Amino acid sequence: MSRKGWLLFISLCIIWGIPYLLIRIAVQEMSPVVLVFLRTGPAALLLLPLALHRGRIRALLRHWPWVVVFALVEITVPWLLLSHAEQRLSSSMAGLLIATVPLIGAVLTRFVGPAESFDTRRIAGLLIGFAGVAALVGLDLGTLDLWAVAEVIVVSLLYAAGPFIISRRLTDVPSVVAVTAALALTALIYAPFAIADFPSSISLTVIGSIAFLAIVCTALAFALFFRLIKEVGPARSTVVTYVNPAVAILLGVLLLGEPLTIGMAIGFPLVLIGSVLATRAQAAAKTELPGTVGTRAR
Repeated sequence: MSRKGWLLFISLCIIWGIPYLLIRIAVQEMSPVVLVFLRTGPAALLLLPLALHRGRIRALLRHWPWVVVFALVEITVPWLLLSHAEQRLSSSMAGLLIATVPLIGAVLTRFVGPAESFDTRRIAGLLIGFAGVAALVGLDLGTLDLWAVAEVIVVSLLYAAGPFIISRRLTDVPSVVAVTAALALTALIYAPFAIADFPSSISLTVIGSIAFLAIVCTALAFALFFRLIKEVGPARSTVVTYVNPAVAILLGVLLLGEPLTIGMAIGFPLVLIGSVLATRAQAAAKTELPGTVGTRAR
């Protein structure tokens, strides 16, 4: 990997580990609907020039039903569920549960993706990874809100499913165009609800969190990710998802005083090892893989 590629890679490893912390801070003062609206609206406006530069707007309009489905699956529904879950779930745990996306993507690929064989290594990876999830939840069962955990698991399922829409139904629409449209559509959907539920006052801490979340963790992160794909290829770019949870844990523990539980200490390494093993065969592919779109800019 070139020096530029490494710089992009390290930047995204850090940037995409931060959103869980910022979401956790923001939902203490505003509803999830307001947060998602304030995140997607500015991000869509910032990405719009890049999307227009790429063109293919006619292709976007031609496939508008699938663009809507992609928006709902990749951003509209999961970002609301994640924000709602983090009202009752630590940012560290949310980040760790989202780390299961590559595992889920590997399973989906087996059934709805291109025909791929599941060798012993990949099966072992899936078993190890999901054992890690069981450890994450099971060992901390008494301290977790199970409904919030279920919401994050649904988010992971949706994140894993989103890229299949890109790879099967939106192949002639550039990713930046599809993502910008999805952000804009989400902002439009939530706008009336956000206006009706807008808080009377917002602290400077939350304002800064939202601004960083929208500008850096969403707009800039997507722009950097598309450059990373161009630099190192879509398969190798997904490796950032293995580092993001570690950043989420570190920030949650150091800045929010969240506990580093036994479940996290045991579950995270298992999820990480399982993801690497289960997706290793995919990493050699030259096309965009399930999980590429769905594991970024949370």
